[in-house]
Amino acid sequence: MADRLHVGTRKGLFELARGPGGWDIVDAHFLGDPVSAVLAGEDGSLLAALDLGHFGAKLWRRDAAGAWSELAAPAFPPKPEDATDDPHPWTLGRIWSLQPGGVPGRIWAGSMPGGLFRSDDGGTTWQLNEPLWRMPDRKRWMGVAGGEQPGISAVLVDPGNPDRLRLGVSTAGVWATDDGGDSWSVINHGMRNNYMPPGQEGDPIAQDIHQMAQCAAHPEILWCQHHNGVFRSEDAGANWREVTAIRPSNFGFAVVAHPRDPGTAWFVPADKDERRYAPAGRVVVARTRNGGASFEVLDRGLPQRHAYDLVWRHALAVDATGERLAFGSTSGGLWVSEDGGDGWSAPEARLPPVACVRFADAWAGA
Repeated sequence: MADRLHVGTRKGLFELARGPGGWDIVDAHFLGDPVSAVLAGEDGSLLAALDLGHFGAKLWRRDAAGAWSELAAPAFPPKPEDATDDPHPWTLGRIWSLQPGGVPGRIWAGSMPGGLFRSDDGGTTWQLNEPLWRMPDRKRWMGVAGGEQPGISAVLVDPGNPDRLRLGVSTAGVWATDDGGDSWSVINHGMRNNYMPPGQEGDPIAQDIHQMAQCAAHPEILWCQHHNGVFRSEDAGANWREVTAIRPSNFGFAVVAHPRDPGTAWFVPADKDERRYAPAGRVVVARTRNGGASFEVLDRGLPQRHAYDLVWRHALAVDATGERLAFGSTSGGLWVSEDGGDGWSAPEARLPPVACVRFADAWAGA
């Protein structure tokens, strides 16, 4: 089981360790700065993406000896003069996701405004995936609420084929490549977006993907927390079916899949749209063990009175064993489970709003 946990917040990066008495904060980095993504490497290194607003997105790496150094962040080429019909900026707004690429040294970074970058040297240098960025359909991608830019929130890499990727793009659908990014197609058959105009609910590019997850041992199994519900695919995203049994709500932002059991996944439900807080003021986790046919509502150790926490896309994590989970909320709550979600405990900490949670063995399940 993973004994280290990294929590990125609006005011810094917090590192927790599992000791005899439970989980405790053992270090803090970048205090006062927003951390948008984090990834531990197999070699003991750590990448942290910072979202500094006016000062831009920054990228830092800690080596195995514990020394931090700033890296050059991914960058877009200059916007051509003939790209006036492109509604999106050609500048990096935020590094939103970091994912190991299944090849030593390879890392994928998903960004706002919808750019996908690849590094083959552990994050030192980055290259924009030009076929995706210059694809005509990208101009139809819509922006994330409050961000005004499309964003790649999920980069799923097939552990058996590093050239096979599935991207979850907020308000722009699920995109697939089987050739390492040389070509892309949208794969959303079976999804629906109810806030689109009548007759356009099934438009594949209009699907609002909050987050996606993949079973590492069975990469054809994908889960999606969509704006309008939960969906599951058994053919690597080519077709999706809606999962209607989830309780107490089909709305939320986060989902993780068990790394070995294709029937198991976890969600953190919320009340939809105008409210966006824990249903009925109770923080719960929804777990299915049978492919979405039924769900358990897990609440042991979670706050059940006047708890209005919301969990963002990257703030729910599972380790490579499928037994340890953790999630953090926009209210600064943090909870860890040692038994697959049956029970939860809260480390002694009052954190800033949590943006991302990642176990140190995330590379093992990629």
